[in-house]
Amino acid sequence: MIIAHDLGTTGNKASLHTTDGTLVAAVTTRYGTDFRAGGVAEQDPAAWWRAVCEATAALLARTGTRPGEVRAVGFSGQMMGAVLLDRQHRPIRPALIWADHRSAEQADRLNAELGPYEMYRLLGHRVHPTYSLSKVMWVRDHEPENFARVAHVCLAKDYVVHRLTGVLRTDPSDASSTNAYDQQAGDWSQTVLDAARLDRSLFPPLAASATQVGEVRAAIAAEIGLPAGTPVVLGGGDGPLAALGAGIIDPEDGAYTYLGSSSWVSMSASRPLHDPQMRTMTFDHVVPGRYVPTATMQAGGASLEWITGVLRPDPGEEDRFGRLLAEAADADTSGLFFLPHLLGERSPHWNSAARGAFVGLSRHHGQAHLTRAVLEGVAFNLATCIQAFREAGHPVTRVDAIGGGAASDLWLQVLADVWGATVRRRTIVEEANSLGAAVTAAVGTGLVEDFRAARELSTVECEFAPDRDRHDDYTRRHTEFRDAYASLEPWFEREKRVNPTTRQAAMQRPSP
Repeated sequence: MIIAHDLGTTGNKASLHTTDGTLVAAVTTRYGTDFRAGGVAEQDPAAWWRAVCEATAALLARTGTRPGEVRAVGFSGQMMGAVLLDRQHRPIRPALIWADHRSAEQADRLNAELGPYEMYRLLGHRVHPTYSLSKVMWVRDHEPENFARVAHVCLAKDYVVHRLTGVLRTDPSDASSTNAYDQQAGDWSQTVLDAARLDRSLFPPLAASATQVGEVRAAIAAEIGLPAGTPVVLGGGDGPLAALGAGIIDPEDGAYTYLGSSSWVSMSASRPLHDPQMRTMTFDHVVPGRYVPTATMQAGGASLEWITGVLRPDPGEEDRFGRLLAEAADADTSGLFFLPHLLGERSPHWNSAARGAFVGLSRHHGQAHLTRAVLEGVAFNLATCIQAFREAGHPVTRVDAIGGGAASDLWLQVLADVWGATVRRRTIVEEANSLGAAVTAAVGTGLVEDFRAARELSTVECEFAPDRDRHDDYTRRHTEFRDAYASLEPWFEREKRVNPTTRQAAMQRPSP
């Protein structure tokens, strides 16, 4: 057996697989996030470790698997965060996760010194406060006592791999999400680190995603519930591993969308894709020699989670999510738009000051209209991203859907109608990231020969074809959606300037 862990935003999705990667069972162990005003989004690395231990025990117990039957452990992890460790590899403070966007000032300084397009060409990404590098700079600038103790900076899955093996490494897919990695050279960028005034020694050595970095240490075996000596494979970032889990390995495999807390549209390519308007970014794939051009929005599934909590706040209500979606199926949202920028925005606007908004509200609008507007708002935002790929010469006519939101027939049909593309749900949606991690672990331990084994492990379950009349209507409304953002953008920027004291005070509050 292989155990794969996917350290996501809301919890660890762990899965048990046979040695060829076939999914046997999956569990999710939740942990919390400290979201606060001012752009705070932090998690406790110890909670990740507890979730990994609890999920491992649950998988073994549920399936009757003996610990000695586990041939490898692999990892997928949330990207773009910053885990700050001391010399003994202990966390100094809570991790700043991808959604934390306090470091706009630091990102602006980097852009001013090196130039935004030059940085985009070098990194494959814009410099932005959602990335690791400016977060580390923010801690240095605002928490000097903490920063004085920092000896290592890593990402979520790297921290857990170190707890298991005593070896600290990261892989190119995760490194490419830090804003500190030269994508052409395949190494940390001395140019960028010099501009950031950060020492290269803070960042871990690089190893391929399928590298067996070590084994479960004897000192930790009882806690994790696996025998000492169990092989541990490094794994990669959740985006590139989601691509692998969706069977997106080579350019001809097409595009996929991930509908999780953040949401994105992505594909595989043989070289980085640089958009002249810098709307998209490119990560390294976990597959050597491949890249994953991507357009990621901050609050995709998170927008739907938010509206569900607002409209149906009772967590004990049976299937409150399904009830809301059922009501939204026939709602007429003509003239009503939702801008899904609850956590600022990456693609396509790259504006950390952007905020969520309902535009066009009328007295007759109710829960069903608001819910459907949220579904459509995410679809419209991703449609702008798809447009960037199409303008770059990458036709997007078919998109495979994974992630928790892919379970909704209504949402997939909305996506198909808005995008004018066939949207296909795969048989493995919520466990796609951990499936990618399992295949990577199997490759790293020689249990399978090639990453392309992933194509056979998740197949297409159903298809949603676009309705031409609805697509024509949505195409018109997409223009109105973009106009709504353009009209509000000056207000977003004004609000950032008008209330700097309030925002800065919120940013500097200590974590509880």
